[in-house]
Amino acid sequence: MGTATAAKRMTKLQPLGNRVIVERDESEATTRGGIVLPETAREQAARGRIIRVGPGQLSDTGTRTPLQVKRGDRVIFSQYAGSEVEIGQRKLLVMREGDILAVVE
Repeated sequence: MGTATAAKRMTKLQPLGNRVIVERDESEATTRGGIVLPETAREQAARGRIIRVGPGQLSDTGTRTPLQVKRGDRVIFSQYAGSEVEIGQRKLLVMREGDILAVVE
């Protein structure tokens, strides 16, 4: 099996339960006053776009409660929410739906 084939398989992440995968927005490179910030001084954005959603939380009765968010939603989440994973060149966050504070419409 070639390396390219193995890498292709690893790029599919399917979140479980009430988890979502979010691609974080880029942080601002300049301040409102025009000061250019180096990458080490930038605060990570607490906004992003949902890439994938899990099937929902499984209840005690065996039914699934669907998530309130869907793929493509732009969201605001807690600053330190989720676990960061790197797939290829992309840095993604895997977080619980409860870490999402709001959907930006």
